[in-house]
Amino acid sequence: MYLKAAVLFSLLATSFAAPASTGDRIVKRGVLTVQDYSQFQVSSGVAGNALAEVNANFPIDQSDLASVDAKDLAILKAARETAEAAETKAGGFNAAIEAAGGKNTDAGKALQIGKIKNKVLKLQLQVMTLQIEAAQGKDTAAKLAKEQTKLANNIRLDEDAAGKASTSVDFQGTSQP
Repeated sequence: MYLKAAVLFSLLATSFAAPASTGDRIVKRGVLTVQDYSQFQVSSGVAGNALAEVNANFPIDQSDLASVDAKDLAILKAARETAEAAETKAGGFNAAIEAAGGKNTDAGKALQIGKIKNKVLKLQLQVMTLQIEAAQGKDTAAKLAKEQTKLANNIRLDEDAAGKASTSVDFQGTSQP
């Protein structure tokens, strides 16, 4: 008899301890960490799989963008800005390609392929940011469509160069918001 009462009491206590759903949106804790550009860049190696590499480096749950943590969104934005700087600023791809003698030299070709992979990084991060903001209530439709078109073009260029050597640049930057 005491055993039945103890089991019944523990089941009853467990049901009271269970969390109740409020129906509110639950924001997930951050899944991203701040990294140096060298840790999240995707330009080294070979071409052909840049989008998968970006998604592996930034594992945001694409099925529930409304719940993305504000810190993760800030890291995505900072990483995108760094990827853009790695393309255009001093020490980035444009300067490295020029220093290598242009896009037609062997070194320049590998850097150009790396630059395309970097563009996939930059544009995928921009698209993810816009999709998250849209899921959280901001109107991003016009800019999102434009960025998705650019992303699709650079993914195609990356896939067209599949298997070819890709070179990164030693760019100093971070995903620190």
